[in-house]
Amino acid sequence: MKKDEDSGGMWCLVMFDLPVQTKKQRRAATEFRNILLDLGYAMVQYSVYARYTPTQSGNRTTVKVIKRNLPPQGKVRILHISDHQWSSADRYINLKKEKTDETPDLYVLF
Repeated sequence: MKKDEDSGGMWCLVMFDLPVQTKKQRRAATEFRNILLDLGYAMVQYSVYARYTPTQSGNRTTVKVIKRNLPPQGKVRILHISDHQWSSADRYINLKKEKTDETPDLYVLF
């Protein structure tokens, strides 16, 4: 286990630009979004989804699933950033600066 990978929380961002001109393309785009949601990703913006894990290695499995389910057309980018980088981003809605998101709580199942 590499120290730099697993030293803190990580965000996995999936950004995509998929064609939706035909019914087949729209279906593929919808299926891709649903896969992201099923994997625990949340929509940040329309074509940007994010998922938090306490370590980068926690995202490896979901990235493999995403790669196996890439749509046949379009662009997909997968990016990992640290929790510190995520929390230092400025966010604006309707010209109003939003407060920084808190690191998600981890649920303990027993």
